[in-house]
Amino acid sequence: MTASRTAIAAIALLGTAIATPPKNVVFIIADDLGYGELGSYGQQKIRTPHLDRLAAEGTRFTRHYTGAPVCAPARCVLMTGMHLGHAEIRGNRQAERSFPEFKEGQHPVSAEIPTIAMMFRDAGFATGAMGKWGLGPVGSTGDPNKKGFDLFFGYNCQAVAHSFYPPHLWRNDEKISINKNPIPGHARQPGGEVRMEDWIGETYAPDVMLKEALGFIREHHERPFFLYLPFIEPHMAMHPPVDRVYEYPEEWDDRPYRGQSAYLPHPRPRAGYAAMITDLDRHVGAVVAELKKAGIYDETLVVFTSDNGATHMRNDPQFGVGGIDPEFFNSSGGLRGFKGSLYEGGIRVPTIARLPGAFAAGTTNDTPFYFPDWFPTLATAFGLDAPDNLDGIDTWAAITGKSPLESRNPMVWVYPEYGGQVAVMIGDLKVMRRDLMTDSPAPWEVYHVVDDPAESTNLADQKTGIIRKAVDILKAQTSPNELFPLAIPEVDG
Repeated sequence: MTASRTAIAAIALLGTAIATPPKNVVFIIADDLGYGELGSYGQQKIRTPHLDRLAAEGTRFTRHYTGAPVCAPARCVLMTGMHLGHAEIRGNRQAERSFPEFKEGQHPVSAEIPTIAMMFRDAGFATGAMGKWGLGPVGSTGDPNKKGFDLFFGYNCQAVAHSFYPPHLWRNDEKISINKNPIPGHARQPGGEVRMEDWIGETYAPDVMLKEALGFIREHHERPFFLYLPFIEPHMAMHPPVDRVYEYPEEWDDRPYRGQSAYLPHPRPRAGYAAMITDLDRHVGAVVAELKKAGIYDETLVVFTSDNGATHMRNDPQFGVGGIDPEFFNSSGGLRGFKGSLYEGGIRVPTIARLPGAFAAGTTNDTPFYFPDWFPTLATAFGLDAPDNLDGIDTWAAITGKSPLESRNPMVWVYPEYGGQVAVMIGDLKVMRRDLMTDSPAPWEVYHVVDDPAESTNLADQKTGIIRKAVDILKAQTSPNELFPLAIPEVDG
């Protein structure tokens, strides 16, 4: 960081009434949590008291976006500060396809790419991650220990994380067996009684990962730390502990889910899904309680967000992927689209930040920002050195309410999966195009996402100039990527 950037960081901190930078950061990511699935974001059926309290004590963001609409690329964008036009990982790809020596894990980020965790570790912070990684197998260039984490505990591989009762988790490079009789993440049961007990193993992985996270706080509470918690709820498969399902009404479910839309059967899928989110909420509550017990809650920046929108419908008229019923829960909170989509419901995610003296209690902030921005923003908040070539921008003054974000560089998504999609956010206008990897690409779409968050009125015919601008931005901001290719379309292509 240059002297001028250091001065800017100091001014930003003083402007938000923080005498000194925060001591620690806990950055929590839910997995496939929809914009409307927290009480503080309008949810009426699922109980999330701990997260609602976190929002009441801090700031709730209404225009925060993920970096990608699915797991691995979203995590890559967050960790590296590079948007999808420049990120190495732009889709979900198993490492084995390029590196047959790895039978588990996703395609690794390269050795030379810096991460947020590396920034904190280089500054003397203890660094830990408990949850789902997805950016490279153990022993690869993307191994979490090589990307800045002193301690990693959890699922290295996203595919293994489809089961909440897996055969093993990883503690750094050590494979830790946790279930002698693991439960698969995928199965069908066309007939007979569907019983929760048939899909329950000995050890519930989320509870073990939470225990490690709490232990990390206890061990490191006397020194600065960066704790990254990419929890796995409410990603499918749906098999939370039985007693947690019974906290929700039996009358919600009039028929079982039999695995017809992938993942595991469940006799009470609506109650089961709600139980997963409430369990996620309990994890957050336990983390907060541990911070309080250690006496460091008010000097710890706590951020909660989601890696993408809620899981989508599939081929069943009632059940979405894994048995989800997003209409029943209004999972997208009135936004259009779900996971895998660049519509608002796929990329606008619930986000909460708490730090006394920085985020005023019970406030709402409509600053438009997204995953690439966290790298430079956290650097400013902690007075650290971030790389100069990041796509993200420093939003600390804006998200803490010190001063509005007068302008920002356009937000960019170049996503080759789910048919191939691109999107550019220019101010309050989003320009997007779908099905680019198919024989019949969809036409251009333009939406004013503030006036029309449901994206019901396509303004493309009136906004040809903004489409041309978006194409120019996409061409300038997209580097070649042989693993995740996607050609930028022309205006009239």
